[in-house]
Amino acid sequence: MDLAIATTLPDTSFDEAVTRTREALLEQGFGVLTEIDVTATLKAKLGEEMERYLILGACNPPLAHAALGVDRQIGLLLPCNVVVREDTSREGSIIVEAMNPDLMVAVADAPGLPEVAAKAATKLRGAIDSLSNSVHS
Repeated sequence: MDLAIATTLPDTSFDEAVTRTREALLEQGFGVLTEIDVTATLKAKLGEEMERYLILGACNPPLAHAALGVDRQIGLLLPCNVVVREDTSREGSIIVEAMNPDLMVAVADAPGLPEVAAKAATKLRGAIDSLSNSVHS
């Protein structure tokens, strides 16, 4: 099982990738509840430098409600993390990765959860695929 549903956006600025990712998530019914600027946090707390790296905590309320209805401990795995980060191997490229919802099924083997995870995976794949399929100038 893959840890992430991912795409690489060549010739894209970091800020454009973040904006496009937020829009793609919104189109699939996800809102961004949290935002963690890992780069700024590591710089402030440890004095460490790293490429631009942002974690968006995305939530689709109907899917979160369904998952919590199956197993309340699923909240430990919510929201779905989506990472936008600079590709250190290719200048000018940005990697966008969403947590694979099948991980919830692997961790919490509860009846009804595979169906919810499959719906979440379809929506997250839709968001990620739309990023790699869209053309922005």
